[in-house]
Amino acid sequence: MKSNDILNKEDIRAAMHKALQENDAEGYSRAMTQMMECIREELKQQYEEALEQAKHDADRSVLAQRGVRQLTNQERTYYQQVGKAMQASDPKQALANLDVVMPETVLHSVFEDLKTEHPLLSHIQFTPTGAAIKMLLNTNGRQEAQWGQLCDKIIKEILAGFKEVDTGLQKLSAFLPVCKAMIDLGPEWLDSFIRQVLYEALANGLEAGIVAGDGKDKPVGMNRNIAPGVAVVNGAYPEKEAIAVANLDVKTVGNLVSLLAVNENGQYRVPKDVILIVNPQDYLQKVMPATTVMAPDGTYRNDVMPYPMTVIQSAALKKGKALLGMGYKYFLAAGMDTNGRIEYSDHYQFLEDARVYLIKLYANGFPMDNNAFLSLDISKLQPKTYLVTQLTEQKPSTNAAISDLRIGSLQLTPAVSAETTTYTAQTTNATNTITVVPADAGATIEIAIKAGDDAAQSIENGTAAAWKEGDNTVTVTITAEDGTTKATYTVTVTKA
Repeated sequence: MKSNDILNKEDIRAAMHKALQENDAEGYSRAMTQMMECIREELKQQYEEALEQAKHDADRSVLAQRGVRQLTNQERTYYQQVGKAMQASDPKQALANLDVVMPETVLHSVFEDLKTEHPLLSHIQFTPTGAAIKMLLNTNGRQEAQWGQLCDKIIKEILAGFKEVDTGLQKLSAFLPVCKAMIDLGPEWLDSFIRQVLYEALANGLEAGIVAGDGKDKPVGMNRNIAPGVAVVNGAYPEKEAIAVANLDVKTVGNLVSLLAVNENGQYRVPKDVILIVNPQDYLQKVMPATTVMAPDGTYRNDVMPYPMTVIQSAALKKGKALLGMGYKYFLAAGMDTNGRIEYSDHYQFLEDARVYLIKLYANGFPMDNNAFLSLDISKLQPKTYLVTQLTEQKPSTNAAISDLRIGSLQLTPAVSAETTTYTAQTTNATNTITVVPADAGATIEIAIKAGDDAAQSIENGTAAAWKEGDNTVTVTITAEDGTTKATYTVTVTKA
């Protein structure tokens, strides 16, 4: 049953983030209910439109052409049995006796949507897991191979950079209010509904934990201090002290990024995949004015930074605060409950004409080292300013000297220098390549060759000259950048 006050998805997401920040369980439940209704109504409308278009041919290939995700045989069997159980007179018992579990492909599809469509989750080290598991994680971020004999000390040093991570410590629960009308639409639409609900639940819940989770029954956020020896009170990590940032000019950004270039073990690294996370309102009021420039064609370029980075807007971050760090240095693992089942819930009776179901997921996340992310105070961030510098017009160079003069591999006498203008060389070759390097890049070069009574022939710099028997005079004329100052160098090449 659709309420008249249902908001759009963006407004509902904002309400969910606000409820998470204020620890408002009732507000979050109310917003999640609205999200369910919004998704259900959208899917119902999509179904009716697709059914109308395909009423003469409801073949799976036709549905696929209309953008409906096609199910594997295992997925189709699963949703058919789940739908049948949900419509039973005793759905709790029917689901408990269900002998199929949700295929991993369903959850993988949700994770792919998260990584592809969600700006923040697409930058972190997001690892889907089949269930609650333990993993070995490299915390040093860099290991150097050791030369010499293998010994116990070296092995211990390498292994010291790894720690065991339990990804099943934190639990996410997604509630699925499903009306019978949705079940009647068929497996494809039930699949789409469940995947979208999972997406919304995960995207909002995970983002709140990734950005600002304190580690108590939730992930450790990017804004938390995880340095060795830091005081952890009742499982909660303290927030990092925020660095005041008044501008985003070259020097400021360079100084900030340089703090990321050393890990907490004192090892240097090249900062990459740098992200700047800001509150959406702060982005429009502070970050955008500080990072927007006008191009020569009159259009604007947004998010122009002195160092390569991606600006990400997140409602999970409080106003006045920002996070700067390397996205890949945040580790997140998420997976479904080991039994992979949808369960019936008796605890939520606030919806009419709908039954409430529960899906349990596990996730855990934390920064891989304490120097990977910086907390910033951007409350006093100023718009970009432009510095106008008046330059004195530079006079054209009068330098017409040479830096080098080479004729193949011939030895010129005396040794080449800018002050010496006359040289001799001996050869038995028919040709040699002449190369002249001016002392000033703005100078121009002319090369001419004259043998006996023949007329002088001009050649391009860097090309071969042909010699005749006897003396051949090579004349090199350098004209300085001012167009007036000239210098002439001559080489007499005698061919035996």
